[in-house]
Amino acid sequence: MACSHLPQLQTLQPPKLSQAVHREECTQCFDNQDMEGGVEVCLSCFNGGCPSEERHHARMHHQKSGHPFTLNVRRRLKPTIKRDEKAAPPAKRLAIVEEREEDKYSHSTELKCWLCDPSNGRSLPDGTSEGKGKELRDAMMSSLSSARQSEVKAWEEEFTACEHTLTLVQPDSYQIPPSGLAHCGKCDLKENLWLCLTCGHLGCGRAQFGGVGGNGHALLHYNESGHSAAVKLGTITPEGTADVYCYSCDDSKLDLELAAHLATFGINVLTQEKTEKTITELQIDQNFNYEFSVTDENGKPFQPLFGPGLTGLQNLGNSCYMASVLQSLFALAPFKTAYRGDHCESCTEPLPATCILCQLHKIHDGLLSGRYSTPRANLPQEVAELPKADEPVFQEGLRPSMFKALIGKGHEEFATMRQQDAEEFMTYLFKSIRTDAKKRGVDEAKTAPESFRFGMEQRLQCGQRFDQSGHPCKRSCAYSERRERGTQKGI
Repeated sequence: MACSHLPQLQTLQPPKLSQAVHREECTQCFDNQDMEGGVEVCLSCFNGGCPSEERHHARMHHQKSGHPFTLNVRRRLKPTIKRDEKAAPPAKRLAIVEEREEDKYSHSTELKCWLCDPSNGRSLPDGTSEGKGKELRDAMMSSLSSARQSEVKAWEEEFTACEHTLTLVQPDSYQIPPSGLAHCGKCDLKENLWLCLTCGHLGCGRAQFGGVGGNGHALLHYNESGHSAAVKLGTITPEGTADVYCYSCDDSKLDLELAAHLATFGINVLTQEKTEKTITELQIDQNFNYEFSVTDENGKPFQPLFGPGLTGLQNLGNSCYMASVLQSLFALAPFKTAYRGDHCESCTEPLPATCILCQLHKIHDGLLSGRYSTPRANLPQEVAELPKADEPVFQEGLRPSMFKALIGKGHEEFATMRQQDAEEFMTYLFKSIRTDAKKRGVDEAKTAPESFRFGMEQRLQCGQRFDQSGHPCKRSCAYSERRERGTQKGI
């Protein structure tokens, strides 16, 4: 029987570029798209919920919001072809290489209606094969996930405009035909293309060994013409953002009038679709692909540990300060007690990703439950080379990117991927928890950071042993006490 609620699907809108899509993991626990049940992504607000029978945050989200449809997203690692030992090894070159997710993983999706089945959602097998369902699915899967968005924003440099983009002089408006934007003007390359914002010449970027192709024809055009500013096609978004490079400054810059400059050549930014990774996104891939050593100073492999309280945190890029603070705090009884259980039933925030308490409960569950402290599951499949028998297999570790994005939001340091001081972060985290408690009308004396409050006592005592008559001095001591907040308590 067909779903009678499908007309409601027509009223839903695809996610905007700036909108967070939580398709990688549940917003209230660390169950993710690589697990058996996948993640249920709400097609109204793009919240991610797990379908776990034990927690079932997807069902809870429907009960609280009434949103009718979700898209179940599951990801699987593609088989890796084992290379013939006699074959020549692949070329190894140092470069920023674009590694696309679709090259490593395959995704399966399924539309569900929660009005038909409020307990588990009714599967609609053909719901994304055509029409509105397909439009929503394609838009959601092609958009940046919430985790990726926060990572890009954190790694992004503060680009500024330069004199060359501010004083850009263009010719009279003329339409560049689609054929003129298809490939480099001096070769046949169809990607890594840079459009000169002065004259409209299209040239390929500099050569990137081992990565996307490039013969440096955009740079050659600058050397011949002196035209400084160029924009990378494929990174232009409807919001008017893109990679802009100034060859005179030899750096990435900001073009405050990019939409108007592109309109000169008949390019409407509202119709553009981002199809290539920006330089920032390529840099993120390089940082996250770096493997830290898992051996001691003698080269002996560390032995992995598993179980409750033995769950690791992945490095998000210079995030060791945050990982050390979280591991230390959740080893203390006050934090174990304060964030035990599930806060989602009483949460009043529309999205768990914006609730500090939800995210603290999520960290508590992730670190202490032991549910995620298991050997890494996404090992290569049968056709690939498996680890040796004596080679230790470590756990995958949790990615607290949602927590970091929320706590660091609006902070000039903790919102970035730069190295930070652990004590400064802990002090800021305590302040955030107290501020949230005050907003909810909770006495801050009942919050977990109060376990770090300490008392100071000052004692004023007469320094003379005897009084003027030669008898032992009996003058009383003066005491004063005050309470302080701090991190003096050993952790």
